[in-house]
Amino acid sequence: MSTSNPTPNKDEFMQASIDEARLGRSEGGIPIGSVLVRNGQIVARGHNKRVQEDSAIKHGEMDCLTNAGRQRTYRDTVIYTTLMPCYMCAGTIVQFKIPKVVVGESRTFGESRAFLESHGVEVVDLDLQECVDMMNEFIAAEPTLWHEDIMEL
Repeated sequence: MSTSNPTPNKDEFMQASIDEARLGRSEGGIPIGSVLVRNGQIVARGHNKRVQEDSAIKHGEMDCLTNAGRQRTYRDTVIYTTLMPCYMCAGTIVQFKIPKVVVGESRTFGESRAFLESHGVEVVDLDLQECVDMMNEFIAAEPTLWHEDIMEL
């Protein structure tokens, strides 16, 4: 069920996710952004706010879904995220029955892919160098913060 695009194509929704990630970084946070899309329209957007809000769970996907508010269903949505979701975010995607995740990159962090796919979620990994570079620059500048975010301190 997983697909990888041999010629990465960044669409407007991934660009919106990247913009969210850059906004989060400009606020002193972790550069991971996400948007939720329904019928070709952005329903919500968000970025990692663990630092900004002193939150244990405000990852990019969680912030995006919080900003979406209550939805009657998520079965007709696609979530875009600049980085492969962690297990917490992947679990929420599975719980909400979001059928598809489009990921900017999974080289930096990719451990939930098999979990998502095992629950019927289609994972499209664009493997965008821009997303890889954004994470590599952040990790080089803030290794302790990165390891805190992924709970590897």
